[in-house]
Amino acid sequence: MRLFLSVLVLGFAILVFQPVAAGAVTLTARIDLSSQTMVVTHRGKVKYRWKVSTGRRGYYTPTGSYRPKWLSRHHRSRKYNNAPMPFAIFFRGGYAVHGTNEISRLGRPASHGCVRLDPNNAATLFSLVQREGFKNTRIIIRR
Repeated sequence: MRLFLSVLVLGFAILVFQPVAAGAVTLTARIDLSSQTMVVTHRGKVKYRWKVSTGRRGYYTPTGSYRPKWLSRHHRSRKYNNAPMPFAIFFRGGYAVHGTNEISRLGRPASHGCVRLDPNNAATLFSLVQREGFKNTRIIIRR
């Protein structure tokens, strides 16, 4: 009987303290505000390094770690003259990672606070987020 209880307790302890693989982060987009770059890691391997544009002088890009909140393939800004925001991945209120038509401005601060990408890169990231899911995706923004 003691052996049975010991095995039962050990089995329970293993289940309780085992990391949950289903909730593991498999997709990470790390944005570095100082270098205006994004590094995308998928399943532990660096897959992409892209130039971005973040908040220019007078505007703010929030720092921190976020999960996507919602996606919009053909979004337009209600706040900034109906500006196109293709492949938008919203992570905090009105802040999103999205494509831009102003590709020449990538690599330096130029936005109203969002993280802007080449539209092709935004489409790639959008597709990865859809496939991996919000729970398994992190958007990390650092100075």
